[in-house]
Amino acid sequence: MLTVEETKGVTEAAHIPQQRGEPLVDSAVRYAEERHWDVFPGTWLETGDGLERCSCGDAACAAPGAHPFREDWAAQATGSPVAARRLWGRHPRASVLLPTGRTFDVLDVPESTGFLALARMERMDVALGPVACGPARRMAFFVLPGAAAKTADLIRGLGWSPAGLDLVAKGEGGYVVAPPTRVGGQGAVQWVRRPTHANRWLPDAEELISPLAYACGRDAAAARAR
Repeated sequence: MLTVEETKGVTEAAHIPQQRGEPLVDSAVRYAEERHWDVFPGTWLETGDGLERCSCGDAACAAPGAHPFREDWAAQATGSPVAARRLWGRHPRASVLLPTGRTFDVLDVPESTGFLALARMERMDVALGPVACGPARRMAFFVLPGAAAKTADLIRGLGWSPAGLDLVAKGEGGYVVAPPTRVGGQGAVQWVRRPTHANRWLPDAEELISPLAYACGRDAAAARAR
């Protein structure tokens, strides 16, 4: 099985390298400045009595320290590095969240499925954009905006049922958690394929859907067999 760093292109000089201990504000500013991605701050982790809790105050929070803390988060998102630094200046421990449906959409699959698909894509010499992996063991493939609206039809065109595959397309109105945000009790989000100059131009969903659907279908079949 491929490891996080054993994917094509990891030796390329990254403009947004993964740096342990890098302040969240610096990461947010890099995304806005170097990729022109909109960013917005989410909740953060608070420690009390030796326990980590989400700043939202919900003891049963499903994503502690890694979800929006304002209902108007979509309007708050900014592509300005100056505004991003100002937002994190108010909440320096806030998670880094990226709205989908603007400069990119995301195709989200289970981690095991994602690595299987990555191996196939490398054999097929498919050009990839950034790919992130979260502690919930989900992998996010960054693609051109508009993917969410057509993914179901693309899957049907390949002969699969969208309802039978664990493949989620995130577009307008959604968001993803960006590295190096840490989700309480789970770990940190990290790059499988880091943003670089080489992958600045994102692929269309059509270019990735076949290997992703195949990998999802194989996992679904294995689950049924068990």
